[in-house]
Amino acid sequence: MAGKEHQKDDLQKIANILAKFPEGASFEQIHAALNDQIKESTLHRRLRILTDQAQVRTTGQTRSTRYFLVTNAASATEEASKISVAIPGLETQIPLSPEGQSIRQIVTQPLGNRSPAAYNQEFLRNYEPNQTFYLSDKQRMKLHELGRTAQLTEPAGTYARNILQRLLIDLSWNSSRLEGNNYSLLDTKLLISVGKAADRRTAEESQMILNHKAAIEFIVDNAVDIDFNRYTIMNLHGQLSDNLLGDSAASGRLRSIPVDIGHSVYVPFAIPQLINELFDVLLKKASEIQDPFEQSFFVMVQLPYLQPFDDVNKRVSRLAANIPLIKHNLAPLSFVDVPKEIYAQGLLGIYELRRVELFKDVFLWAYERSAKRYAALRQSTGEPDTFRLQYRSEIRALIQQIIINGMSVEEANNAISDYAQHLPSIDQSRFIEVTETELLNLHEGNFARYQATPVQFRTWKIRWDNP
Repeated sequence: MAGKEHQKDDLQKIANILAKFPEGASFEQIHAALNDQIKESTLHRRLRILTDQAQVRTTGQTRSTRYFLVTNAASATEEASKISVAIPGLETQIPLSPEGQSIRQIVTQPLGNRSPAAYNQEFLRNYEPNQTFYLSDKQRMKLHELGRTAQLTEPAGTYARNILQRLLIDLSWNSSRLEGNNYSLLDTKLLISVGKAADRRTAEESQMILNHKAAIEFIVDNAVDIDFNRYTIMNLHGQLSDNLLGDSAASGRLRSIPVDIGHSVYVPFAIPQLINELFDVLLKKASEIQDPFEQSFFVMVQLPYLQPFDDVNKRVSRLAANIPLIKHNLAPLSFVDVPKEIYAQGLLGIYELRRVELFKDVFLWAYERSAKRYAALRQSTGEPDTFRLQYRSEIRALIQQIIINGMSVEEANNAISDYAQHLPSIDQSRFIEVTETELLNLHEGNFARYQATPVQFRTWKIRWDNP
């Protein structure tokens, strides 16, 4: 215990020194400022701990390395220092911090220019629940504001049950889409609602969607008792990987074989005993974290980094990230509009650099996007969607035809896809998603904007709801 207190004291001294160097400090400057209070070899170890805990960031390498303190106070100027990065096909730009921009520049270099990286146990072991924070006070406060719902004081899972049908569709579709699944939003609705698989999709894609549905229902149905333990996470993997692994016995079982990460120089652990041990460390730390958003992000970072299963690790992390949100009746994280490219780049920053800033930028943006879909925010109005404004006439005319002609889900899906073929290629997938989302949000209080009569709407809705 004394050793741990001594280490904590050292870390605070280093932080105090770095606070005096807003432009960063070299190792020599830090050591000199400490007046020999910490030996050089110990200082190297302490700086690695602070870096692994994301309390210190670095630039440069070897002798040119400079250390910068990352503090909650610094987050006050965070928004002003961000830039927006445009993602092709997405009308809203994702704001990236300077650290996020730096990571993105590194992980988008050719593989031959990136340094090989192995799993580092200290990245996990040095994280101290409720002392280490990936998310700043300000960020957590904002997330709580965004995620607040009317059911905060109700039994665990109440809010998720109230929006379950929409959550099943949104989260199943978006999480599968991040894996390269080509199901459309309406295909997903048809499969989840009545079990009808899309003709143009593979059996694997259909299975992936249905596995998400089962896993989400598992979390919501057990929201009161579910926690970060072996039963929960291994069964979550069992649900998500069902009928998708070459070795069916690997479903819900920890990994005993080496795995590779595509398009990355990162090599995860291949020692089964260590994977077992670190899996338990990860779960214990996750279960002790008190803030639901920190808990959510911790799991999204550490679970893919460890790669405890043969495959499907990222899917497990995305659904596990929703466990604390569902338990606390906060708006869920359904990864609405999150582009595959920047999501993958954020993970590469963790895999190859053990840096969370880019992935955190994506997480913060993604949660705000999701929360605006589900939760009643304090703001009465939001920013207009520029893509919807651009294609307002086309979307309205198309939805009007779908209602008036009484199209089924499958017929509407085909009509939207056919229409999108006439648009610029960069806008096609976004147009399909926006139009499908508008259809799924239709109800008796908002259909008049599409110039359909009440009789036409009721006739269409009966067919729509009963494929």
